[in-house]
Amino acid sequence: MTNMVTNITRKRGRPPGGKARAGDGKNQSLTRALTLLERLSESPKGLQLTDLSYQLGMPAATVHRLLTTFEELNFVEQDSEQGLWFVGLKTFTVGDAFLNRRNYVAIARPHMHSLVEQCGETVNLGVIDDGEVVFISQVESQEVMRMIVKLGSRSPIHASGVGKAMLANMPQQRVSKILERCGLARYTDHSIDNPALLRDELEQIRQQGYALDDEEHAVGLRCVAAAIFDENGQALAAISLSGPKARMVDDRLGELGQAIKQTADEITQALGGYRPGLT
Repeated sequence: MTNMVTNITRKRGRPPGGKARAGDGKNQSLTRALTLLERLSESPKGLQLTDLSYQLGMPAATVHRLLTTFEELNFVEQDSEQGLWFVGLKTFTVGDAFLNRRNYVAIARPHMHSLVEQCGETVNLGVIDDGEVVFISQVESQEVMRMIVKLGSRSPIHASGVGKAMLANMPQQRVSKILERCGLARYTDHSIDNPALLRDELEQIRQQGYALDDEEHAVGLRCVAAAIFDENGQALAAISLSGPKARMVDDRLGELGQAIKQTADEITQALGGYRPGLT
């Protein structure tokens, strides 16, 4: 009860007192800072200082020191009235540099628009980060009922079309490490939670050139996906067509699969890459 009263009476978003602990190593400080920034990026509604301190297991004074440093550099910003901290514009600028490095989005988007016009479903572009799918671009369907994802959001690698399309084109050793670390969580009755079954499906994906997510992450949602390759023939991203099962019926899946594969190959060629085995 005492802590609750203290939190209300002191200025919101500020530490309860005390000085930041001295003597932290540079690597430890950097890890703490980046962990804090990552946690803020996962909280679009913002977080208070006390919440960050609790979630990260850091002293409030340490968290506040990092926040004020980031604020000076425009990596974070604060709503002083509510005591909430948010990621700042500089964070977007730095993150956008990753996309500009290979210009995935700019090259892929015209092809994504064409695919939406051709098939009528939402098209997503995703990459793999730390064993998960991260969506970095989207062109929405014009249908009233359509699939929408927030850019930067994550999806399980084994229960998404983008994830399976890329897994199918990774070395077996890397696939094993990812599955060992991330596991095969069951999200719906259609999720694949058996390693042997998943490996069989990955072989089928390699043969046909595209992957299918058949309500494996969300009931009622289907998607087909195909990998995009770099100049060394390695999968560096994937695109997917996603929509409700009511429209993406069984009779359309083969047609949609070929369309997504063709578009992925066009993007691959535009990037100067090649699909292994492509003639």
